[in-house]
Amino acid sequence: MWKRGIIGAAVIALVGAAAYASFFIAPTERTMGTIQRIFYFHAASAWAGMTAFSVCFVANLLYVWRRQTKWDALGVSAAEVGLAFITIVLITGPIWAKPVWGIYWTWDARLTSTFVLWLLYISYLLLRTLIEEPDRRALLSALFGIFAFLDVPLVFGAIRWWRTQHPAPVIMGGPGSGLEPTMRAVFFFSVLALHTLMAFLIVERYGLEKLRTELDVVRREAEVV
Repeated sequence: MWKRGIIGAAVIALVGAAAYASFFIAPTERTMGTIQRIFYFHAASAWAGMTAFSVCFVANLLYVWRRQTKWDALGVSAAEVGLAFITIVLITGPIWAKPVWGIYWTWDARLTSTFVLWLLYISYLLLRTLIEEPDRRALLSALFGIFAFLDVPLVFGAIRWWRTQHPAPVIMGGPGSGLEPTMRAVFFFSVLALHTLMAFLIVERYGLEKLRTELDVVRREAEVV
């Protein structure tokens, strides 16, 4: 337990350092001003959420292929963590949008596809609560999770394939895009911090899911006896 506590404290310190860098080290953006600093956690949370959904996708594929409970546990763990990060994206986005666009929300391609992604993974978790038989629950949710992941590349490509209200990509955005060197360093430090947090949460949630699965097995054996 003390090792987990130390790791958890280190992760929190890393996220805190990223927050400090975002507010006090990164330069103020010329046109948007201070509100632009939310970018470092808004975009980094989006990257972490997409990575978590990618882990969920791989785990779902492996469950369908091998039918091992560990992949089901990893899938649901990554889905919950990814959903938490995308929720942060959907909260911070309107906070940033209102001063810049004059509105909290617009149904453009990036925002709509992100909201649909959030709904899909909410549905993934709800589906698991509706099926009691463990193997059937794991298989059906894995199949649905594979389908839900199809929206991830759509979210990524939305601002590249269509003209949208959302700003054009500044990372991997092609000619003319990019960040000022200090901004870029702070951004990637935030990405590292939130991916570290994401990994820590998935590991902790995976351990909880394994305990829950073992408890379900013991309960079913007790009912048979």
